[in-house]
Amino acid sequence: MALKLLWRDSTHDHDLGNSLRSETLTTLLEKLPALLDEEPAIAACLGRRTASLAVAEPAWAVVVACLARRTGRSPLVVAVPTGAEAERLATDLQLMLGELQVELFPAWETLPFERVSPAVETMGRRLRVLQRLSSLEDRPAVVVASGRALVQRLGPAAGVTEPVRVGPGDVIDRDEFVASLVAAGYRREYQVEHRGEMAVRGSIVDIWPSTDEVPVRIDLWGDEVERLAEFAVADQRSTIPR
Repeated sequence: MALKLLWRDSTHDHDLGNSLRSETLTTLLEKLPALLDEEPAIAACLGRRTASLAVAEPAWAVVVACLARRTGRSPLVVAVPTGAEAERLATDLQLMLGELQVELFPAWETLPFERVSPAVETMGRRLRVLQRLSSLEDRPAVVVASGRALVQRLGPAAGVTEPVRVGPGDVIDRDEFVASLVAAGYRREYQVEHRGEMAVRGSIVDIWPSTDEVPVRIDLWGDEVERLAEFAVADQRSTIPR
């Protein structure tokens, strides 16, 4: 199976066709899986309990994205040999299917006999995937995992605990909220600098969720959440409203 992509830039004059010249790269990537909808090899795999399909590594993402589109099964679990391959494949699939449709199930960085806990981010991402799999409304279309991630044991309550959701206008008890975060494994610090940490200063609760790229500040007015905003770790100043 061969795919040929043409483009147009300032130094090379390639013919994409008038209908594609104004489209962004992201839009083109989203349309790639549809090009394989009529591929006989893929059609032959649909609806079968077992099937083999030889695909070169550069085409893994587009073929998996096509299978996710064509099959009625959800989620589609994709196992690859290493964590690095899993990350690359998940990133490519997110460009074609959307970020919310693809989850990466990471493996622990530690060995079972080491007296070191996995990273907070890793534990949070694993729990997020399990929680989404237990939900019929929020289930991802594809889950990518390395072989190591799939064979590592899970706790008996994995995927059962609901995530804590807080939004502007919600009424919460600050002390109970902080206690629930500590019980979930968040470390209470003077100020938040790393994932998995939280800090309390009067009516302000700072927290860095284990699956977020930036920390979040919760401003309370009494028991009501007045606003949520991202903040910078360097100067602890609020930046973007959430």
